[in-house]
Amino acid sequence: MQPVLASVAAHLDKDISLAALAREARLSPFHLQRMFSAAVGETPKQLAIRLRLGRAAVLLLATRESVLDIALGCGFQSHEAFTRAFRRRFGMAPSAYRARGFVNTTDVDAARNHAAAVESVAPCVGLYRMTEQKTRTNPMTYSITTKQIAPQPVLVVRRQIRREEIAATIQAGLHAIFLYAQSNGVALAHAAPFARFFAMGPGLITMAPGMNTAAAHETVANDAGVTAETLPGGRVATTIHQGPYDQLPDAWAVMHQWIEAEGLHPGSDAPWESYITDPGEVPDPKDWKTELFWPLKD
Repeated sequence: MQPVLASVAAHLDKDISLAALAREARLSPFHLQRMFSAAVGETPKQLAIRLRLGRAAVLLLATRESVLDIALGCGFQSHEAFTRAFRRRFGMAPSAYRARGFVNTTDVDAARNHAAAVESVAPCVGLYRMTEQKTRTNPMTYSITTKQIAPQPVLVVRRQIRREEIAATIQAGLHAIFLYAQSNGVALAHAAPFARFFAMGPGLITMAPGMNTAAAHETVANDAGVTAETLPGGRVATTIHQGPYDQLPDAWAVMHQWIEAEGLHPGSDAPWESYITDPGEVPDPKDWKTELFWPLKD
C-alpha cells in the first residue's frame, strides 16, 4: 500500500480516482479500498481530503495567498466546497482560522518548520504503531492446567533490556551460566533452560535466563553476574506452546485470559518459560516446544 499512499500524497492538487489508484496497484477497486483501509486506517479518499485540508491550513498560516487560490491549489473545485470541508475538520471557516493565526508568537523559521513537519508526518501518521500482520491459517489452541511443583534451585543472569534483545540475552546468559557452573564445579540438573520475566514495561524488560542446578548453593563473585536463585514452588498454571518463539506472546496472553476466566489470580512470583526442545536437534521452528509456568495465588 505504500506506493498508493505516496501517489495520493504527491497529487493533492488533482482528483485521483479510486479506479486510477487501483490500476496503479494492480488490484480491483474493491480490494484496494479494503486493503488500504486496513493498513492505513482510512480510505484513499479520506486520506486525500485530510492531507489537502492539512496543507491548506499550513498555507493559510504561512502564506498570503488568497483563500480561493489555496482552495484550488489543494484540489478543491470551489471556494464553497473548500469552506464546508475546512469547517467540518477544524471547526471554523478558513478566514477565521487565518485571522486567529498561531497560538504562540511564531517567526518565519518556526512556521517553515511547522509546514515541513506537517508535510512529512501527515501522510503516515496512522502507521507509526503498525505491526507486520502474518496470516496464521491454523492458530494454536492451548490446553491449560494447574499443578503443584516443588521449588527448584537455579542459576540465573538477571538483565534489564529492550524487547528486541530477548533472544541475544538468553543466548549470552546461558553461555555465562554454563561456563560458571563448569568453572566452579556446580552440578546442573538435567532440565530445559528457561527465561523468567520479572517486569514487562513499555520500554525495558527485566528478565533472567537460567538453568536448573542439582542443589542450592551460594554463588561466588563473577564478572558475568551469575547468581543463585530459586524458582518458586506451589500451584502454577501451565501449558505447552508449539511453534516459533516469536509467537510466545500469544501463548502468554491466552494463559492470562484463562486464569481470569477460571477465577484464579496470578501470584506475586514472576512467570517463566522453559525451552523443552533443543533447536540444534530440531531445526524446524514449528516443532519447537516451550512450557509456560505462571505462579498462582493459593
